[in-house]
Amino acid sequence: MPVSRTFHDLTVIALDDGEGPFFEPREDAFPDADQWAEADRRDPGSVRDGGWWLRFRCFALRWPSGRVTMIDAGIGSATAPAKGWAPVPGRLPAELDAAGISPDDVDTVVLTHMHTDHIGWSMDEAGEVYFGRARYLLQRDEIAAIDERSPGLAEWLLAPLRATDQLSPVDGDLVLGDGVRVVATPGHTPGHQSVLLESGDETLVVTGDLLVHVLQLIDPALGYTHEDDQERARAARMSLLEQVTRRGPAILATPHLGEAWVTYP
Repeated sequence: MPVSRTFHDLTVIALDDGEGPFFEPREDAFPDADQWAEADRRDPGSVRDGGWWLRFRCFALRWPSGRVTMIDAGIGSATAPAKGWAPVPGRLPAELDAAGISPDDVDTVVLTHMHTDHIGWSMDEAGEVYFGRARYLLQRDEIAAIDERSPGLAEWLLAPLRATDQLSPVDGDLVLGDGVRVVATPGHTPGHQSVLLESGDETLVVTGDLLVHVLQLIDPALGYTHEDDQERARAARMSLLEQVTRRGPAILATPHLGEAWVTYP
């Protein structure tokens, strides 16, 4: 059953699409890390048999009007691009149904970035757009990177969205509604983005892969091997974490940690 929390007049719903082992030893993903014992203490759900155990999670924002914004789209069906390494098929359709959300309720999909474990249910097994009434938001730099570097992904993801006029490029930050905005957090990929919710002195951040492991909360400067640009990623992570905690602890909604909700610091 999906878990949710209320953020003022919004409901934020964590949707688990799957879980499974990372494809390489975790020490290779974080070669400079030396705080594994503390990481395992703080996030025991992310370690299994000495390896990195990943959750594949996306989030839905339910607005007072009933409209829904999806943030990421999970690992996808059995034929989705993540099939070579992630535990497809994912269970997002069942999770949405359990949360009382129809794909037609979704009017906006924010894809934090192009990695295949975040875009999977953008399309169904037949190659049709899964959220057929939604605009899909990607940073313009991310779209350019897909077109330039990943022709297969461009054909699978971008071509159908362009054909249905559902691809909506974003340049930097974008307001989604009262107190809710997309924020550019590049580095993990060229056009990575996160979603920031603010109300009074309360803050919630749907991080995307701004951070992928609790190690990066213990030490936000810690690099991750699979970043497009580690320096930009480090700067974006440290800047946003510093920004969102100026008024007190923030809630982080995380795709890969053992728990969906993490209080920082």
